[in-house]
Amino acid sequence: QVQLVESGGGLVQAGGSLRLSCAASGRTISGKAMGWFRQAPGKERELVSAINWSGGTTYYADSVKGRFTISRDDAKNTMYLQMNSLKPEDTAVYYCAARLDLGVSYSRHEYQNWGQGTQVTVSS
Repeated sequence: QVQLVESGGGLVQAGGSLRLSCAASGRTISGKAMGWFRQAPGKERELVSAINWSGGTTYYADSVKGRFTISRDDAKNTMYLQMNSLKPEDTAVYYCAARLDLGVSYSRHEYQNWGQGTQVTVSS
């Protein structure tokens, strides 16, 4: 079982940047695809970005493409999400997740391990 802990959220003005981290413990993230999801009040949890086991394949939701960058450092057992040019509509709780497979998945149901979430609030 992989335990995941997110950090780096906070309050930022529109146009600003934040870097989220997802630190894993218990088991390694090596060989596992990872993802960042977010959930705004009253909305479904949605996939923001995902990365395969090697980092060679990434996915971004259209709403964040060109602004967010996902990366992973297996030596540090950590995944990151660099968020630039933030908009008020990016406000949500951000969750990291891991799945017991090499490839990315677009479905939250295919991720077995989840963090507790970190709040990102973007003011206009």
